[in-house]
Amino acid sequence: MARPDHALTARRLGTAALAAVPLAVLGAFFLYPVGGMIQRGFWPDGAFDPGGVLDVLTRDRVHRVLWFTVWTAGLSTILAVVLGVPTAFVLHRLRFPGQRLLRTLIVVPFVLPTVVVGVAFRQLIATSGPLGGLGLDGTPAAIVAALVFFNVSVVVRTVGAFWEGIDRRTEEAAATLGASPARVFLTVTLPALAPAVASAASVVFLFCSTSFGIVLTLGGLRYANVETEIYLLTTQELDLTSAAALSVLQIVVVTGLLVALHRARRTAPPLARAGESGRSPRLRDLPLVGWTVVVVALLMTPLLSLLVSSLRTDGGWSLANYRALQGTGADNALLDTATHALQRSFEVAVQAAGLALVLGTIVAFLVSRRPRSAGVRRLSATFDGVFMLPLGVSAVTLGFGFLITLNRPPLDLRTSSLLVPIAQAMVALPLVVRTVAPVLSSIDPRQREAAASLGAGPARVLLAVDLPHAWRALAAAAGFAFAVSLGEFGATSFLARDDTPTMPVVIYQLISHPGSANFGMATAAAVVLAAATGAVMLVVERLRVGSVGAF
Repeated sequence: MARPDHALTARRLGTAALAAVPLAVLGAFFLYPVGGMIQRGFWPDGAFDPGGVLDVLTRDRVHRVLWFTVWTAGLSTILAVVLGVPTAFVLHRLRFPGQRLLRTLIVVPFVLPTVVVGVAFRQLIATSGPLGGLGLDGTPAAIVAALVFFNVSVVVRTVGAFWEGIDRRTEEAAATLGASPARVFLTVTLPALAPAVASAASVVFLFCSTSFGIVLTLGGLRYANVETEIYLLTTQELDLTSAAALSVLQIVVVTGLLVALHRARRTAPPLARAGESGRSPRLRDLPLVGWTVVVVALLMTPLLSLLVSSLRTDGGWSLANYRALQGTGADNALLDTATHALQRSFEVAVQAAGLALVLGTIVAFLVSRRPRSAGVRRLSATFDGVFMLPLGVSAVTLGFGFLITLNRPPLDLRTSSLLVPIAQAMVALPLVVRTVAPVLSSIDPRQREAAASLGAGPARVLLAVDLPHAWRALAAAAGFAFAVSLGEFGATSFLARDDTPTMPVVIYQLISHPGSANFGMATAAAVVLAAATGAVMLVVERLRVGSVGAF
C-alpha cells in the first residue's frame, strides 16, 4: 500500500511544482504591477487615503470619459452582434466553396493592430478619403464603426463554434410539425444560442470598453475613453494618482465582468451532441449568404482603402511611401527607421509568443484535467479564472503598472530588453490558454491514466500523451500569440523607448507629426504590419482544430 501512496504524493507534488511556474510569472508580471496600480491609487503618499480616488471620480471630465466609454462600447456591442450572428450561421452551419477563405477574412480584423485599424479608418473618412463626404472624420461615429470592425469576428467565432454543436434534431422536429424557418429560429435555435450570444456580447463590450489604439488614433484629445484618459494623464499631465484611480475603477469593473463570464460558462447547459459538418445552402439561405458577403466586403473596405492610399503619391501610383520606411520621416519624426522598428517588432513578438506558449501550455494542461474531487475541480476552475484576468485588465493599465513597479529591486527592469516581450506575453497568455485547453480537454482521460499508472509524472504525460494530439492547436496558439504581440500597442506605448520603438509605436509617432509625407509613411507601415499579421492568421486558421479555441 505504501507504493501507491508514494506515487500519488509524487504526482501531486509534480502537479504543484508545474502549477507554480506560471503562477510565479503571473504574480511577478501581472498581479504585482496591477497591485502597484491599486497601491498608487489608495496609498498615494504611503498612507491609506481612499479620498483621492473618490475625488478623481467626482470630476466632470471623468464623468464624461466614463459615459463616452459606456455608450460607445454598448452601441458597438449591439451592432457587432447584429452583424455577427447571421454571419455565424452562414460560416458555421452551411457548407460551400470559399467558406474557409471567408472565415479567415472575418477573423483578420481581430488580430490587426489597433493602431492599424485607426489609421485605416482615418484615411477612409478623411476629407480626401473615399468616404470624406460623409463628414465622419473626428466624430464618435468613426470610433464606433472601427470598434465594430474590430470585434465582429469575436461574435462570429464564439456564436459559430456554439452553433455547430447544437442538436439539429430539435429544429428538424419543429419544422416537421409545420413551424416556419423564422419560427424555428425564434422558438428553438435562439434560446439555445442565448448563452453564446450573451458571452460574445460580454466579451465584445469588454474589448470595446478597454480599446486604446482605435480611440487614441481617431478621437485624439477631443474624445477619450478610460484607456486613453489613463494614457493622457500619465504621459501629458504626469498625474499618476488620477491615472491610478481610473485604473483601479477599471480593474474592479472588468474583474466583476470576468467573474460573471466565468460563472456563465460553468452554468451553461451542455450541448446535446456534436453538430454535423454543415449543409449546402438552400434558396431561403441566399439572403443570409448575401448578407455575409456584404459584411466581409465592409470589413475589407478600410484595408483596401489603406492599401490604395499607401500606393498614391502626388496624385500618381508609386512605392515612394514604402521606400521612405528606410528613413526617419519628414522633419525627423522618428529617432529610428521604420524598417528597424519592423525587425524589432518581429524579434519581440517571437520572444513574447514563446513565453506565452510555454506558460499557456502548462496552464491548459492543468485545467484540462478531470479531477473526481469537487474541491479539486473548484481549485482548477479558480486556477483557470486567474489566468483569464489579463484578458480583461487593459494593456494600458498593465504597461502603467510595469512603469511604476518594475523600476526598483528586486525587479528592476527599466533597462532590460525583456520588459516589452514580457508585457506582450501577459497580454497573449489568455488567448493561448483558450486555444489549447479545449483540445487537451477532448483527449480521452484513460490515456493519461494509463500513462500515470505506469509511473509517468505530469511532465511525462504531457510529452507522451497530450502533445501528439495537440500539436496543431499549439502551433495555432503560437501563431495567434505572435500576431497579437506583433501589433500590441497599449502596454508597449508606455514601455518602448523612443530610440527602440516597435512598429505600432512608429505608426502612431508618424500620424502624430503633421505632413502628408509622414502620413503616407504611416499608411505604408500600417499595410506592412497588417500583411504580416494577416499572413500569420492564414496559417493559424489552417492549423485550428475545428472551431475550438474560438476566443
